[in-house]
Amino acid sequence: MTHTVLVLNGPNLNLLGTREPATYGRETLADISALCTRTAEECGLAVEFRQTNHEGELIEWIHLARGRCAGILINPAAWTHTSVAIRDALLASELPVIEVHLSNVHKREPFRHRSFVSDIAVGVICGLGSHGYRMALQHFSQLLKKD
Repeated sequence: MTHTVLVLNGPNLNLLGTREPATYGRETLADISALCTRTAEECGLAVEFRQTNHEGELIEWIHLARGRCAGILINPAAWTHTSVAIRDALLASELPVIEVHLSNVHKREPFRHRSFVSDIAVGVICGLGSHGYRMALQHFSQLLKKD
């Protein structure tokens, strides 16, 4: 049985490659999606890769993952620092969660140092660019082999 990991991306990540490349790099979201697909295949996983600029839509996707997916890899972007609703949805999913950020949020503005997701996540990866997504999927592969 192939486990599916839901890969969720929050607001403004659709602009990757052109938005603040000094902070977020030149890779596009399509590049990261392709990386996740390749990595998942290498690890014997499947991925569903999604991005939205609408918080309610992201929450609906989390709800739909419950009982259907094996885990959630999430880059909540700006909602990391603001959304109790996303945190509550992740908790309600009863799935393992890994939080990923392209930039090192701890080297940025103080308001970015607080995450509503980190303390409920299996792990947090930040500052390693798209490689963080790869690492998270590799970790899910190991985590799910234990099931």
